[in-house]
Amino acid sequence: MKPLEILVGLPPWSVLKPAQILASPAFAMPCRFADQNAVVRLDAPSGADALFLDVRFADEPHVLGIRDSARFESFHALWPYRAETPAPILLALVEKECAPLLQTLENAVRCQLRIAGLADAEGAATSGEDGDVLCGRVADVEFSLSRSAAVDEAFGSLRNLDLSHPSVRDTPLDAEVEHAAFALSAADIASLAPGDALFLPEVGSVRPRFIVDNSLAADENGVSPFLRDDTRVRVRDAEPRRISLGTLLDWAQSGCKETAAPAFALRLANSAGRTLASGHCEKIAGNTAFVVESSAANP
Repeated sequence: MKPLEILVGLPPWSVLKPAQILASPAFAMPCRFADQNAVVRLDAPSGADALFLDVRFADEPHVLGIRDSARFESFHALWPYRAETPAPILLALVEKECAPLLQTLENAVRCQLRIAGLADAEGAATSGEDGDVLCGRVADVEFSLSRSAAVDEAFGSLRNLDLSHPSVRDTPLDAEVEHAAFALSAADIASLAPGDALFLPEVGSVRPRFIVDNSLAADENGVSPFLRDDTRVRVRDAEPRRISLGTLLDWAQSGCKETAAPAFALRLANSAGRTLASGHCEKIAGNTAFVVESSAANP
């Protein structure tokens, strides 16, 4: 599985709302800026001095603030005198020199951007209250953009998270160690009683799998969706292990090479993760076995 597919497969991440993604320190939206690959980050300081523009994405009004940057040579030279500069000259310079930023934002929102004129600086400054302005940076250019549902939806996608960021990689996950999976009839499951033994020939010859959130399975081949099969039961450690999302992402690239002997306390589960029986690991005639201590039918 690809890293983004793994995030989509994990409920804590798949249910993130755009606003939560925008607030993440891992936000890093890949983009094209001035014909080069770049990244938009939302870590520019708020309240900085800017030239505010009344812009439209299609028919939706927004306020775009562009801050002084040496990249825009003529615009930069005029910056100290912009209050005395006629609006048509300012707008012409923006259209000419700030085109890479405008194009980047237009691509990000996936909607045509049009400059309608200059915006009221005082009104634009107060619009930043309650977090309704994105303060962004791309290359050496800082900007602010008023938010809307459409803008949040366009920017706030899981694909715009930097998966190498510690806030992502250090996320803890519970992983169940699964040592064996085999068919067991409903009648056999119902008849399980304390003292019954289920031999586990897989142990010692097949690497265990790590089942994350009963949604993803990691083994030596990588990470894949956990395929539920109601005809098979599974022997797992009674308590899950704690791994990081970074570890799971690494396993997706290189496979899970970890070996794990069965814990003493085990459980027998169905594909939905429901415990059918509890027991322990025991050696019987030199073979590893799951010995039933209690079952759903015979507690």
